[in-house]
Amino acid sequence: MVNAYILIQTEVGKAASVAAEVATIPGVISSEDVTGPYDVIVRAEADSVDEMGQLVVARIQNVGGITRTLTCPVVHL
Repeated sequence: MVNAYILIQTEVGKAASVAAEVATIPGVISSEDVTGPYDVIVRAEADSVDEMGQLVVARIQNVGGITRTLTCPVVHL
């Protein structure tokens, strides 16, 4: 199982609607609008790195109002 945090920048005024829509996507554990350099932080899980990439590129990045994403896989050192 691969877990990741996905940091999202949105168009002005779109953070709440983006967070709500992303929260409905299968594989998304949590989706919250925040303040700071990113507007939404998502926690997601997938069975593999490839599936995580598909989740981000095919599902999350297609949500209207998103301008940029940064995926941070969780590692256990």
